[in-house]
Amino acid sequence: MKFDDLDARMRARERFHALTLHPGAWAIVRVDGRAFSKYTEGRFDKPFDARFSALMAGTAEALLTELGGRYAYTESDEISVVLDPAYELFGRGVEKLVSLSAGIASAAFTQAAGEYAVFDSRVWTGTGPDDVVDYLSWRQADAARCALNGWSYWTLRKEGRSPRQASRELFRASVSDKNELLFARGINFNDVPAWQRRGVGLWWETFEKAGRDPVADVAVTATRRRVRVERELPMRDEYRAFVRDLLSR
Repeated sequence: MKFDDLDARMRARERFHALTLHPGAWAIVRVDGRAFSKYTEGRFDKPFDARFSALMAGTAEALLTELGGRYAYTESDEISVVLDPAYELFGRGVEKLVSLSAGIASAAFTQAAGEYAVFDSRVWTGTGPDDVVDYLSWRQADAARCALNGWSYWTLRKEGRSPRQASRELFRASVSDKNELLFARGINFNDVPAWQRRGVGLWWETFEKAGRDPVADVAVTATRRRVRVERELPMRDEYRAFVRDLLSR
Protein backbone atom coordinates (compact mmCIF):
# COMPACT_ATOMS: atom_id res chain seq x y z
CA MET A 1 0.00 0.00 0.00
CA LYS A 2 1.32 3.42 -0.94
CA PHE A 3 2.01 5.76 1.97
CA ASP A 4 -0.07 8.59 0.45
CA ASP A 5 -3.13 6.33 0.22
CA LEU A 6 -2.69 5.11 3.80
CA ASP A 7 -2.10 8.66 5.02
CA ALA A 8 -5.31 9.91 3.40
CA ARG A 9 -7.35 7.01 4.83
CA MET A 10 -6.05 7.51 8.37
CA ARG A 11 -6.46 11.30 8.38
CA ALA A 12 -10.05 10.92 7.19
CA ARG A 13 -10.81 9.25 10.53
CA GLU A 14 -9.68 12.25 12.60
CA ARG A 15 -13.24 13.17 13.40
CA PHE A 16 -12.87 16.86 14.19
CA HIS A 17 -9.78 17.63 12.14
CA ALA A 18 -11.68 19.67 9.55
CA LEU A 19 -13.91 21.56 11.99
CA THR A 20 -13.14 25.30 11.88
CA LEU A 21 -14.62 28.50 13.25
CA HIS A 22 -17.09 30.14 10.90
CA PRO A 23 -15.61 32.98 8.83
CA GLY A 24 -16.29 36.34 10.49
CA ALA A 25 -17.33 34.79 13.80
CA TRP A 26 -16.17 35.96 17.19
CA ALA A 27 -14.90 33.08 19.30
CA ILE A 28 -14.15 32.53 22.96
CA VAL A 29 -11.98 29.73 24.29
CA ARG A 30 -12.86 28.78 27.86
CA VAL A 31 -10.66 26.54 29.99
CA ASP A 32 -11.68 25.06 33.34
CA GLY A 33 -9.60 23.39 36.01
CA ARG A 34 -10.22 19.65 36.31
CA ALA A 35 -11.27 18.58 39.82
CA PHE A 36 -10.09 21.92 41.20
CA SER A 37 -12.54 21.87 44.12
CA LYS A 38 -10.60 18.94 45.54
CA TYR A 39 -7.25 20.35 44.40
CA THR A 40 -7.72 23.73 46.09
CA GLU A 41 -9.31 22.58 49.36
CA GLY A 42 -6.13 21.31 50.95
CA ARG A 43 -3.80 23.90 49.46
CA PHE A 44 -5.49 27.30 49.60
CA ASP A 45 -7.58 29.38 51.98
CA LYS A 46 -11.35 29.30 51.54
CA PRO A 47 -13.49 30.78 50.14
CA PHE A 48 -10.80 32.77 48.28
CA ASP A 49 -7.02 32.88 48.28
CA ALA A 50 -5.00 35.64 46.61
CA ARG A 51 -2.27 33.10 45.80
CA PHE A 52 -4.67 31.00 43.75
CA SER A 53 -6.06 34.08 42.03
CA ALA A 54 -2.51 35.09 41.07
CA LEU A 55 -1.93 31.64 39.57
CA MET A 56 -5.13 31.93 37.52
CA ALA A 57 -4.25 35.45 36.36
CA GLY A 58 -0.80 34.26 35.30
CA THR A 59 -2.36 31.36 33.40
CA ALA A 60 -4.81 33.77 31.75
CA GLU A 61 -1.92 35.98 30.66
CA ALA A 62 -0.15 32.97 29.14
CA LEU A 63 -3.29 32.08 27.18
CA LEU A 64 -3.89 35.67 26.06
CA THR A 65 -0.30 35.89 24.83
CA GLU A 66 0.03 32.47 23.20
CA LEU A 67 -3.38 32.60 21.50
CA GLY A 68 -3.12 36.26 20.51
CA GLY A 69 -6.46 37.08 22.10
CA ARG A 70 -8.17 40.45 22.52
CA TYR A 71 -9.34 40.05 26.12
CA ALA A 72 -9.15 37.43 28.86
CA TYR A 73 -11.42 37.06 31.86
CA THR A 74 -10.91 34.76 34.83
CA GLU A 75 -13.08 33.87 37.79
CA SER A 76 -12.90 30.89 40.11
CA ASP A 77 -11.05 28.12 38.21
CA GLU A 78 -12.01 29.20 34.70
CA ILE A 79 -10.54 31.49 32.03
CA SER A 80 -12.21 32.87 28.90
CA VAL A 81 -10.15 34.32 26.04
CA VAL A 82 -11.80 36.40 23.30
CA LEU A 83 -10.64 35.86 19.69
CA ASP A 84 -11.82 38.40 17.11
CA PRO A 85 -13.15 37.63 13.59
CA ALA A 86 -9.71 38.30 12.04
CA TYR A 87 -8.16 35.50 14.08
CA GLU A 88 -6.31 33.07 11.79
CA LEU A 89 -3.98 31.09 14.05
CA PHE A 90 -4.07 27.33 13.38
CA GLY A 91 -6.31 28.02 10.38
CA ARG A 92 -9.14 28.69 12.87
CA GLY A 93 -9.19 24.95 13.56
CA VAL A 94 -11.38 24.06 16.54
CA GLU A 95 -9.44 20.87 17.34
CA LYS A 96 -6.19 22.84 17.58
CA LEU A 97 -7.73 25.63 19.66
CA VAL A 98 -9.25 23.23 22.17
CA SER A 99 -6.23 20.96 22.56
CA LEU A 100 -3.59 23.69 22.62
CA SER A 101 -5.48 26.03 24.94
CA ALA A 102 -5.93 23.19 27.46
CA GLY A 103 -2.26 22.34 27.08
CA ILE A 104 -1.07 25.93 27.49
CA ALA A 105 -3.23 26.45 30.59
CA SER A 106 -2.14 23.16 32.17
CA ALA A 107 1.54 23.85 31.50
CA ALA A 108 1.46 27.48 32.67
CA PHE A 109 -0.41 26.70 35.89
CA THR A 110 1.69 23.62 36.67
CA GLN A 111 4.96 25.49 36.14
CA ALA A 112 3.87 28.40 38.36
CA ALA A 113 2.33 26.21 41.08
CA GLY A 114 5.15 23.69 41.09
CA GLU A 115 2.77 20.75 40.96
CA TYR A 116 0.59 18.92 38.47
CA ALA A 117 -2.72 20.50 37.40
CA VAL A 118 -4.98 19.90 34.39
CA PHE A 119 -7.45 22.05 32.45
CA ASP A 120 -10.07 21.13 29.86
CA SER A 121 -11.27 23.46 27.11
CA ARG A 122 -14.20 24.32 24.85
CA VAL A 123 -14.98 26.90 22.18
CA TRP A 124 -17.95 29.30 22.09
CA THR A 125 -18.86 31.33 18.98
CA GLY A 126 -20.91 34.49 18.44
CA THR A 127 -22.03 36.45 15.41
CA GLY A 128 -21.06 39.90 16.68
CA PRO A 129 -19.68 42.01 19.55
CA ASP A 130 -23.06 42.08 21.31
CA ASP A 131 -22.92 38.29 21.65
CA VAL A 132 -19.47 38.59 23.23
CA VAL A 133 -20.76 41.25 25.64
CA ASP A 134 -23.62 38.93 26.63
CA TYR A 135 -21.20 36.04 27.15
CA LEU A 136 -18.86 38.03 29.38
CA SER A 137 -21.79 39.49 31.34
CA TRP A 138 -22.97 35.92 31.89
CA ARG A 139 -19.57 34.83 33.23
CA GLN A 140 -19.33 37.87 35.53
CA ALA A 141 -22.83 37.15 36.86
CA ASP A 142 -21.65 33.61 37.53
CA ALA A 143 -18.64 35.00 39.40
CA ALA A 144 -20.92 37.02 41.70
CA ARG A 145 -23.19 34.02 42.28
CA CYS A 146 -20.28 31.70 43.06
CA ALA A 147 -18.68 34.28 45.36
CA LEU A 148 -21.83 34.68 47.45
CA ASN A 149 -22.34 30.92 47.60
CA GLY A 150 -18.70 30.34 48.51
CA TRP A 151 -18.66 32.95 51.27
CA SER A 152 -21.90 31.60 52.73
CA TYR A 153 -20.83 27.95 52.57
CA TRP A 154 -17.34 28.43 54.00
CA THR A 155 -18.58 30.77 56.72
CA LEU A 156 -20.81 27.95 57.94
CA ARG A 157 -18.05 25.37 57.53
CA LYS A 158 -15.67 27.46 59.64
CA GLU A 159 -18.33 27.56 62.36
CA GLY A 160 -18.17 23.79 62.54
CA ARG A 161 -20.84 22.61 60.09
CA SER A 162 -20.06 19.53 58.06
CA PRO A 163 -20.22 19.77 54.26
CA ARG A 164 -23.67 18.17 54.32
CA GLN A 165 -24.95 20.43 57.10
CA ALA A 166 -23.70 23.61 55.39
CA SER A 167 -25.22 22.55 52.07
CA ARG A 168 -28.54 21.68 53.72
CA GLU A 169 -28.68 25.02 55.53
CA LEU A 170 -28.15 26.89 52.26
CA PHE A 171 -30.53 24.74 50.22
CA ARG A 172 -33.12 27.03 48.61
CA ALA A 173 -31.71 30.07 50.44
CA SER A 174 -32.25 33.24 48.41
CA VAL A 175 -29.63 35.85 47.57
CA SER A 176 -31.12 38.01 50.32
CA ASP A 177 -30.95 35.12 52.80
CA LYS A 178 -27.25 34.57 52.08
CA ASN A 179 -26.45 38.26 52.38
CA GLU A 180 -28.27 38.33 55.72
CA LEU A 181 -26.39 35.24 56.89
CA LEU A 182 -23.08 36.96 56.21
CA PHE A 183 -24.17 40.33 57.57
CA ALA A 184 -25.23 38.72 60.85
CA ARG A 185 -21.62 37.57 61.19
CA GLY A 186 -20.10 40.95 60.44
CA ILE A 187 -19.47 40.36 56.73
CA ASN A 188 -20.86 42.86 54.24
CA PHE A 189 -20.72 41.08 50.89
CA ASN A 190 -20.46 44.42 49.07
CA ASP A 191 -17.18 45.04 50.91
CA VAL A 192 -15.62 41.76 49.74
CA PRO A 193 -12.70 42.51 47.34
CA ALA A 194 -13.94 43.25 43.84
CA TRP A 195 -11.86 40.53 42.19
CA GLN A 196 -13.73 37.91 44.21
CA ARG A 197 -17.17 39.18 43.19
CA ARG A 198 -16.45 40.44 39.65
CA GLY A 199 -13.51 38.43 38.39
CA VAL A 200 -10.24 39.64 36.84
CA GLY A 201 -9.82 41.09 33.35
CA LEU A 202 -6.69 41.14 31.18
CA TRP A 203 -6.08 43.01 27.96
CA TRP A 204 -3.33 44.57 25.87
CA GLU A 205 -2.37 48.20 26.44
CA THR A 206 0.33 50.40 24.93
CA PHE A 207 2.77 52.51 26.91
CA GLU A 208 5.69 54.82 26.26
CA LYS A 209 9.15 53.64 27.25
CA ALA A 210 12.07 56.07 27.48
CA GLY A 211 15.34 55.00 25.90
CA ARG A 212 18.41 56.29 24.11
CA ASP A 213 19.56 56.02 20.51
CA PRO A 214 23.17 54.77 20.83
CA VAL A 215 24.09 55.97 17.33
CA ALA A 216 22.75 59.52 17.52
CA ASP A 217 23.25 59.64 21.31
CA VAL A 218 19.85 61.24 21.87
CA ALA A 219 16.92 60.39 24.10
CA VAL A 220 14.09 58.58 22.34
CA THR A 221 10.66 57.27 23.29
CA ALA A 222 9.39 53.94 22.04
CA THR A 223 5.85 52.58 22.11
CA ARG A 224 5.57 49.16 23.70
CA ARG A 225 2.73 46.75 24.45
CA ARG A 226 2.00 44.90 27.68
CA VAL A 227 -0.80 42.96 29.35
CA ARG A 228 -2.84 44.87 31.88
CA VAL A 229 -4.30 42.86 34.76
CA GLU A 230 -7.36 44.59 36.24
CA ARG A 231 -8.78 43.49 39.61
CA GLU A 232 -11.28 46.34 39.95
CA LEU A 233 -13.61 45.66 37.04
CA PRO A 234 -16.91 47.52 36.77
CA MET A 235 -20.10 45.48 36.93
CA ARG A 236 -23.45 45.09 35.19
CA ASP A 237 -24.16 47.86 32.62
CA GLU A 238 -20.80 49.55 33.23
CA TYR A 239 -19.00 46.28 32.57
CA ARG A 240 -20.99 45.74 29.38
CA ALA A 241 -20.05 49.23 28.18
CA PHE A 242 -16.40 48.61 29.09
CA VAL A 243 -16.28 45.34 27.14
CA ARG A 244 -18.06 46.84 24.14
CA ASP A 245 -15.57 49.71 24.03
CA LEU A 246 -12.62 47.33 24.36
CA LEU A 247 -13.83 45.18 21.46
CA SER A 248 -14.33 48.20 19.22
CA ARG A 249 -10.75 49.45 19.55
